[in-house]
Amino acid sequence: MNWLSNFVRPKIQALMGNKQETPDHLWTKCPGCEHMLFHRDLSENSRVCHHCGHHFRLSAKERFELLFDHGSYTIHALEKVLHDPLKFRDLKKYTDRLKEYRQKTNLDDAIKVAFGPINGINTVIAAFDFAFMGGSMGLAVGNGIVAAGALAVKTHSPLLIIPSSGGARMQEGILSLMQMPRTTIAVERVKEAGLPYIVLLTDPTTGGVSASFAMLGDITLAEPGAVIGFAGARVIEETIRQKLPEGFQKAEYLRDHGMVDSVVPRKKLKETLGLLLTMIHRKKAA
Repeated sequence: MNWLSNFVRPKIQALMGNKQETPDHLWTKCPGCEHMLFHRDLSENSRVCHHCGHHFRLSAKERFELLFDHGSYTIHALEKVLHDPLKFRDLKKYTDRLKEYRQKTNLDDAIKVAFGPINGINTVIAAFDFAFMGGSMGLAVGNGIVAAGALAVKTHSPLLIIPSSGGARMQEGILSLMQMPRTTIAVERVKEAGLPYIVLLTDPTTGGVSASFAMLGDITLAEPGAVIGFAGARVIEETIRQKLPEGFQKAEYLRDHGMVDSVVPRKKLKETLGLLLTMIHRKKAA
C-alpha cells in the first residue's frame, strides 16, 4: 500500500475541497535526469528532454511526421497475416494479447510503411512501433519489411527502415525466426536494384532484428543513447563472467567501434537524411 497516494493525497484533497486536480498525464518524468517535463514542451522538442537530451521513443506516426517533408506521406497498406498460426498460449491466449495491443495502440501490428518525400526525394520508410508488443518481429513485421522493399524497387526509391524492437516474437515460434532471412533477402533486393538502403537504429534494437536487416544498411545511423545489440548485457556478463565496458551496447559505443556510421540527434535527423539522400540517390540516378 502506497501511503502517500492512498492516505496523504485523499486527506489533502479533502482539505482543499472540490478544487480540480491537475491531470497526471500532463507531466512526464525523464528517465535520464528525472526532471518533470510538461507534455507540450516535450512534444514541441520532438520528445527529447531539454535538460539532458534523453530521446524518448516515438510512434511510427510520429516518425513519419518528423521526417517527411511537411508531414506529407501516404500509408502503404499491408497484407493481413494469420493472427495465431501456432495457437499459442502462455499466461493468456496470443489472440487475446493481439486484441489488447490493437485496442491500446490503434495499430494492426508493430510496423507501418509509408511513402513520401524527404528533401524532395520520394522515399519508403518502414517504422517500428515499440508500443505494440515491444516492436517484436513476427509474420506481420516480416511482411511489412518485404512490402517496403518491394515498394522501393517498384517506385525506384530509397528505403529507410527504423527499427525499435526487442527481437523475434516468441508467440510465433519458428515462424518469427524465419523472418530474419526473409527480411535480409528483401533488403538485398533493394541493394541489387541500385537503391540506397539506410537504417536508423533507435532504442532498443536487439535480438533477431539486430541480427538481420538492421545491421545491413549501406549507411547506418543511430539516435543518441539507443541500446543496440543481440543479447542483453546481463546475459553476456553471466556468460563470459566478465564486466562489460562502460556504455557497452549504446549507440555511441558502437559508433566508436565501427558498427554505426553516425549518431545523430533527433533535431538533425531530417536534415542529415535529406543530405545523404541528395548525395547518394541523385548521384546514382544521374
